[in-house]
Amino acid sequence: MGTSQTKAFRLLGRGSKGEAGRIAAVLREETVGGALLLFAAVAGLVWANSPWSGAYHAVRAFEFGPAALHLRLNTAAWAADGLLAIFFFVAGLELKREFIAGDLRRPRQAAVPVAAALGGVIVPAAIYLCLTMGTATAKGWAIPTATDIAFALAVLAVAGRHLPSALRAFLLALAVVDDLVAIVIIAVFYTTHLSVPPLLAALLPLAAFAVLVRRGVRAWWLLIPLAVVTWALVHASGVHATVAGVLLAFAVPVRRADAPGSPAGSVPGSVPDLAGHFEHRFRPISASLAVPVFAFLSAGVTLGGLDGVATALGDPVAVGVATGLVIGKPAGVMAATWLVARFTRAELDSGLAWIDVLGLSVLAGMGFTVSLLIGELAFGADTTAGRHVTIAVLAGSLTAAVLASVILRLRGRVYLRIRQAEENG
Repeated sequence: MGTSQTKAFRLLGRGSKGEAGRIAAVLREETVGGALLLFAAVAGLVWANSPWSGAYHAVRAFEFGPAALHLRLNTAAWAADGLLAIFFFVAGLELKREFIAGDLRRPRQAAVPVAAALGGVIVPAAIYLCLTMGTATAKGWAIPTATDIAFALAVLAVAGRHLPSALRAFLLALAVVDDLVAIVIIAVFYTTHLSVPPLLAALLPLAAFAVLVRRGVRAWWLLIPLAVVTWALVHASGVHATVAGVLLAFAVPVRRADAPGSPAGSVPGSVPDLAGHFEHRFRPISASLAVPVFAFLSAGVTLGGLDGVATALGDPVAVGVATGLVIGKPAGVMAATWLVARFTRAELDSGLAWIDVLGLSVLAGMGFTVSLLIGELAFGADTTAGRHVTIAVLAGSLTAAVLASVILRLRGRVYLRIRQAEENG
């Protein structure tokens, strides 16, 4: 009697051609967004520590909006609650596309980035809690659990130009799952008060939005008002308003493989590909406007010179955040990926090495946008703990970027030599 052999499962495989093309386009846009994000963060930090710092804080504190609708917010709150809803809308579209029409619809393919993302949440959170145990600052445990995809991809584009495309796809998939975990954490653990009536009322415009998009409606004058009303009601309920962006994204249909004109790499069933349309429209707004403006208004912490930075980084809160990002994040991602390989008897795809996974794991320690958002939710932006969190996030992310760049550049040279040898041989 013959025996059948199961095809070996490869970690960090190359994926389908259609998906590879889509990921390449996403990486280009996010890389540009990362550069803008860096510029905005530096500009905010410099202005806040200049002789004109009073003007910067006046801009952050300037209030506008209808008070009758409980939307009289300052500029910083509008950026965190309003503009970041666009960021999470795009993240929700990306997440849905990956798990319905992308390579992550295959359980084996999804297992690696899902496990890596969960490991990258659990370990840094545990490190933070160990360093702040028994204090009021323990509520900031989720701050070092996030990965800033725009910053990470920008560093990868510069330091890892010659790395295989599978590594880029892995980082993007990990960040997409990481965003989902961050959304759940914000909704569950950082909702300080909950008002049920507006939350239930938000279901009405959300349902209307879902019905329209599933019928293929693209009219902005119908969809945007429904989205704004949904956002406003979620905001009024006490749930962080960015969650509304994700709920709206999940309502948008993803095209299936047997729909006319479907792209390669989709799965069966026929619905209009509005997810791709909206992602194409809103990703540039998210990358070039929403996230940079939030970074500009959030990164402007007064450092107080070297003594001020040293004092801030000596705070257990800052130590927990920085250690979680620089050590906890890569340790969690690496451990989870290795465990998947160990218990599924999988092997890295041909040509890859574990040092490549280490480089990406260190790069995942670049927490910025969502880390700053959670820091504000946990402690407030203008508190001592909040300022120390901002300094720690900046320091930890910078350290992770430098360490990852060294590893990825060295590995990139190896892959470049291999490619040149193949071309010359």
